[in-house]
Amino acid sequence: MAKNPGQNNNKEEEGPPDLDELLSDLKKKIGRIFGKKDTDQKIPKPSGGNATPNSGSDQLPLLPILLIVVLLWAATGFYIVDQGSRGVVLRFGKNTEVTMPGPRWHIPFPIESAEVVNLEQVRTIEVGYRSAGDADARSKEVRESLMLTDDENIIDLQFAVQYNLKSVEDFLFNNRSAESSVRGAAETAIREIVGKSKMDFALYEGREEIAVKAKKLMQEILDRYNTGINVTSVTMQNAQPPEQVQASFDDAVKAKQDLERQKNEGQAYANDIIPKAKGTASRLTAEAQGYRLKVENEAKGNASRFEQILTQYNRAPEVMRDRLYIEAQEQILSNVSKVFIDQKNSNNLLYLPLDKLIQQATPETTSPRVDVIPQVDMNQSSMQNLERTRDAFKSRDREVR
Repeated sequence: MAKNPGQNNNKEEEGPPDLDELLSDLKKKIGRIFGKKDTDQKIPKPSGGNATPNSGSDQLPLLPILLIVVLLWAATGFYIVDQGSRGVVLRFGKNTEVTMPGPRWHIPFPIESAEVVNLEQVRTIEVGYRSAGDADARSKEVRESLMLTDDENIIDLQFAVQYNLKSVEDFLFNNRSAESSVRGAAETAIREIVGKSKMDFALYEGREEIAVKAKKLMQEILDRYNTGINVTSVTMQNAQPPEQVQASFDDAVKAKQDLERQKNEGQAYANDIIPKAKGTASRLTAEAQGYRLKVENEAKGNASRFEQILTQYNRAPEVMRDRLYIEAQEQILSNVSKVFIDQKNSNNLLYLPLDKLIQQATPETTSPRVDVIPQVDMNQSSMQNLERTRDAFKSRDREVR
């Protein structure tokens, strides 16, 4: 069968492009870039076999290409150090320079490389737990959180450590893993401090003190190993007994709270009753002191009066004896609600001081009583008192009894 020439042409067009044509197109494009004219004339092939395959006009411009490649390679050495960061330039892996913030340049790879480290960034390490993206979702690391106290009790302690960098060279070249270094130092410091503390102190009143001591001890450990890490804070997240004994521990805590409550109630009662008792005791002491002074003064006065009477008695015994007797009778009879009347020597009309008798009888809720005793002699003093009483009641009318 005869072949159709058109079909052959189509198959040739559909085949892969010729390598010579691709090289020719690339030469033309590079020539346009560097200002060479594009000629569409085809160069005839020489008949002899000694001719060169490419003429001088078809050779590639190697120097400009190499220049572009060198410029592109040099441009890869530019880098920018942000504020608060430091750049470390490594030449074949050796530290050669620490650069400050700003645009910088180093010899490109593979001769030099640069690493930018943020010094002010606050990093966080969690010990005893791991938190996910959600703040409420966290998983417990029992191996890290369980610690032994000084009184041989086990507590579950979870805390977070925040740190930044103070030396970029120490951070890069003295640490294989900065996170592992900080976590190991944190566990060491916390376990040492908790091991020297009581359980109640670690769970309640000593949490802040433990955090402060742990921060100081962690910084000492990290500085000893030249890690270039600065611990900014240690925060206690949770402190409780293990879950296995949580119920029993809650009962013990409740009993202790009841004990404290009863102590407070007793102290409040004591604070209320003791001042009152002290006040009463002070008042009684003051009254007793006043009574003592009163009795002493009265005794001194009576003794002084007795000495004066004794002096007068030594001068006139009979007169003083009668005087003392009369004064004693006046004092006695002035407080008695009885009236003594001499019916034989008295007149028919008698005036009695009923108003004074009533006043004396009112506190005793008894009515005055008048006793009539016959044949009683009244001395001169009694008669004078009776006359004064009669004069006081002359304006009143009394019945004869």
